[in-house]
Amino acid sequence: MSKEKDDNYWRERLTPEEFHVCREGGTERPFSGEYWAHFEDGLYRCRCCGEVLFDSESKFESGCGWPSFDAEAKAGVVAEQQDYSFGMQRVEILCANCGCHLGHVFPDGPTATGLRYCVNSLSVQHDPEREEGADKE
Repeated sequence: MSKEKDDNYWRERLTPEEFHVCREGGTERPFSGEYWAHFEDGLYRCRCCGEVLFDSESKFESGCGWPSFDAEAKAGVVAEQQDYSFGMQRVEILCANCGCHLGHVFPDGPTATGLRYCVNSLSVQHDPEREEGADKE
């Protein structure tokens, strides 16, 4: 996972809210993000580096207030690490390319994968064009 860029680099490119979630591991309030009830066709890219992380075909309504997906767009684009913050044991998910905090993954999804990737809207951008080659950087 590449984390070569420092905080100053990201502060210049992200809003304060995006920086807090993406680079400091913050969480947006449930039912407040732009994509929690968004179900248009397309790809969901990392807000920081543009990597394709999720496909709208794997998105589902989980009732949790954050965008939820049952699979990553392709194996290896989402990294996982243990998160013991707030007295809980969870699995944090990050962009494997740049280390952007995405949210958490839970083993309670209603689909065949059994997974629920619970993602902050501020961590991703919807791309309706489905062009996988374009990166943000």
